[in-house]
Amino acid sequence: MRDLIGSHDLLLVTLDTLRFDVADELASAGRTPALARLLPDGRWERRHTPASFTYAAHHAFFAGFLPTPTGPGPHPRLFAARFPGSESAGADTWVFDAPDLPTALRAEGYHTLCLGGVGFFNRRSPLGAVLPGLFAEAHWEPAFGVTAPGCLDAQLDRLAEVVDRLPAGRPLFTFLNVAALHQPNHHYLPGATEDTRASHAAALEHVDARVDRLVTLVTGRSRPVFVIVCADHGTAYGEDGHTGHRFAHEVVWTVPYAHFTLDPGDS
Repeated sequence: MRDLIGSHDLLLVTLDTLRFDVADELASAGRTPALARLLPDGRWERRHTPASFTYAAHHAFFAGFLPTPTGPGPHPRLFAARFPGSESAGADTWVFDAPDLPTALRAEGYHTLCLGGVGFFNRRSPLGAVLPGLFAEAHWEPAFGVTAPGCLDAQLDRLAEVVDRLPAGRPLFTFLNVAALHQPNHHYLPGATEDTRASHAAALEHVDARVDRLVTLVTGRSRPVFVIVCADHGTAYGEDGHTGHRFAHEVVWTVPYAHFTLDPGDS
């Protein structure tokens, strides 16, 4: 990762609330072909999230604590905010002297862009302004949110506008928080009137159908793009009596993860 800073654009996509088991099943069944073409060997990596809900997970992500491989560690991190006693910064880790990744990348000349999705990015309250406030440019509108079936389309429309006006020589860090998987998601499953594991899967299929457009947008510049795609946490649909997240349960803590590089013009 240390060798990529400055030469590559960066893209961090969080598929908010996406469960590992659903993502893995759909990939295996061929129901998410666009994602499968990008994932190493066509499969998601099973990892553990550092937190059980969006706000806490993203604070950890931006400090360098991405979802952790499930096998015994330590696991060297891709990037890390410097702090004494860290045991997970390896020879290839990009270690920065800033409290968060957007601030560090801005100091390296990157334009930092936040395309928020769920309520923790909506800037409608002091709390909702914390995470987007880390970025040089941040966007949220109701069309990006959890109740909008076309949320990802609206976010990609905005991304297209930003890419069109950004100077070609300026590196870009794009953070995209996709709200489609989050409750409510029953509108993605015809005839459904409540959120279920099946509607969660239908929402992922909806997202997959828009992945090619995302790839075209981020690879239309002159730089290769290093991409991280993961969930911030999962969610429960009745397992052991639980619904939702922000509690300790296997379906909440276990998330899909992947990283890879795209070259200019890939689609």
